[in-house]
Amino acid sequence: MTASRMEPDLATLLGPDASAILSAPHRNFIDGQWRDSLSGETFPVTDPATGQEITRIPLSGSADVDLAVASARRALQDGPWARMNGAERGRLLWRLADLLAQQTDVFARLEALDTGRPVFETRLVDLPGSIGMLEYMAGWSTKINGESIPVSAPGTFHAYTEREPVGVVAVIVPWNYPLELAIWRMAPALAAGCTVVLKPAEQTALTTLHLGRLIAEAGFPSGVVNIVSGEGETAGAALAGHGDVNAISFTGSTQVGREIIRAAAGNMKRVFLELGGKSPMIVLDDADLEQAVPGIASAIFFSAGQVCTAGSRVFVHERIYDRLLDGIVAFARNLEIGHGLNDATRLGPLVSAEQRDRVAGYLAEAARTGTHFATGGAPVDGPGYFMQPTIAVDVDPQAALYREEIFGPVLCVRRFGDDQIDDVVRMANDTIYGLHASIWTTGLSRAHTLARRIKAGNVCINTHNFFDPAFPMGGFKQSGWGRAAGFPAIEHYTELKGIVARL
Repeated sequence: MTASRMEPDLATLLGPDASAILSAPHRNFIDGQWRDSLSGETFPVTDPATGQEITRIPLSGSADVDLAVASARRALQDGPWARMNGAERGRLLWRLADLLAQQTDVFARLEALDTGRPVFETRLVDLPGSIGMLEYMAGWSTKINGESIPVSAPGTFHAYTEREPVGVVAVIVPWNYPLELAIWRMAPALAAGCTVVLKPAEQTALTTLHLGRLIAEAGFPSGVVNIVSGEGETAGAALAGHGDVNAISFTGSTQVGREIIRAAAGNMKRVFLELGGKSPMIVLDDADLEQAVPGIASAIFFSAGQVCTAGSRVFVHERIYDRLLDGIVAFARNLEIGHGLNDATRLGPLVSAEQRDRVAGYLAEAARTGTHFATGGAPVDGPGYFMQPTIAVDVDPQAALYREEIFGPVLCVRRFGDDQIDDVVRMANDTIYGLHASIWTTGLSRAHTLARRIKAGNVCINTHNFFDPAFPMGGFKQSGWGRAAGFPAIEHYTELKGIVARL
């Protein structure tokens, strides 16, 4: 692996526009106005590449959440938003997409600074994905239809259904893709006519707070989108348990997802969850290694493995095992490690000291119990929260490193033989998670047969981290409830009402 970890000149790397945003005061966006937290308290935002504080944001509590929810309720029931039709909502979403496109570089740089992820990634994935989802859901806003139903009851009746917005939606997003996940959760809710209270993760709130400026400029009425920064244990918990919130969309760990479910039970609010994963990749002996090696390596090392769908376990046929392992080891060792704002960086830091120490703890325990690392296995020396890209071979299937979501650049590799494909399927499915998987082969018959046997919400063939606004995404088992993207996302944010009239 190579390194480019000189202390950065943030003003130069950010550019004048992003630097101006970073240095300006950061406030909550409630009822169309910028507000400090009611307590006046703030908390620090840290550059994960250096460990240095770069700004401060509001430390909001339950009282701030109450204000935001009340604002969203008024906008839903009494404001101009309540009277808008789907075409008008769609035009606002298109306008927001256009404004975001005009500021692509600014948002990409702020996201790279805040999350530590390479600006190469935020330009390639986050901004196009955010803009694309706004445009896609703008189209759906005019196509949320009911249907006429030919009932069989005696007499003459006209029966039909219609879809109505579910109401006020709480959106709680994680620290790895704060902007893109905020938009992927908000856009279908707004297309359906809901109002939103958004709480970004406390570690990475800069781009979502700045998004409020674009929402106002796009012309969304006051209160339709409210943005509140704060800690999960306070502001997040207040949202999850709030009696005037009708639905909650949460993306994060399975552990916190369980807490969200318990909190939501108070008023039986609808819950959408995208949670953890331990995604398997199966490489058959006829795989195209020129495609598979970079694809598999990218599946775990993209975003330093801080992706819920990261391919963290790979099962490789013994006939190609050595060649594939050599290839992904070489890929890992050639990754440019550095500050996310450096254009050459391909592996940035983990998001926080806490996350680095958590991943390092898993690796230390694995080493203590005899796990062999083909490369990596420890933090990178120096400032910031960097981890070596790590490949662990022949890991015990009962080990924590193999079974638990590490959320770091750590890949577990195992081999299998001709007569072990049933064992591989069993091992791939032997997890509490069921979010994502991939199969690598040039034999499409085998690929589709295997895809049916894998218990995951999404299975990719000869690719891994595939996302598209039209392609429903979500998990089986303890990886979540519901689907993001496509029309299933719209359905989540609507209530289906049946109406019948005797004629």
